[in-house]
Amino acid sequence: MENNALLNQGQALGSDQILKVTALLYLKEALIAQEYESCQELIDTAKNLGVNAGDISAVIADYLNANNPGRQKGNRLRS
Repeated sequence: MENNALLNQGQALGSDQILKVTALLYLKEALIAQEYESCQELIDTAKNLGVNAGDISAVIADYLNANNPGRQKGNRLRS
């Protein structure tokens, strides 16, 4: 997820919004640093701060796509 997208289209952020953005950035940094053991706690904290599941999923998806540029989209299960 682009950091600019987290800034809510350039609008001024309130303290609650800043906490949400910070929680997502910490999650993104933990993924990049491959500190996976920290991710669940960071996700729980983000949820407690009011971050919606879609934003959390977007951070995770962006990480996965950045590390696997040739990765196919959609269901990876094969019969």
